[in-house]
Amino acid sequence: MNAHCERITGSIRREMPDHVLIVNEAHPRQVLAAYQRHHNTHRPHQARQQLPPDAKELPDATVYDLNARRVPRTQILGGVISEYRYIA
Repeated sequence: MNAHCERITGSIRREMPDHVLIVNEAHPRQVLAAYQRHHNTHRPHQARQQLPPDAKELPDATVYDLNARRVPRTQILGGVISEYRYIA
């Protein structure tokens, strides 16, 4: 379990402190909650065949025509993290 804790702590230390200015005591909780949502619902994990932890199954292997679809960006934590999704 210690290796898992060290891995997530290292990820947070590498990705957050240089980009987020903590302003009060409650702010770190909000930042960590947003990072946790992103990490568990969107960020791909190599050990799970590039699926996020909350994904139940592999998505369909569909080929998309990038000229016919838009790929919107959602900014997390004021643009520190960006998520991309297809619009039908």
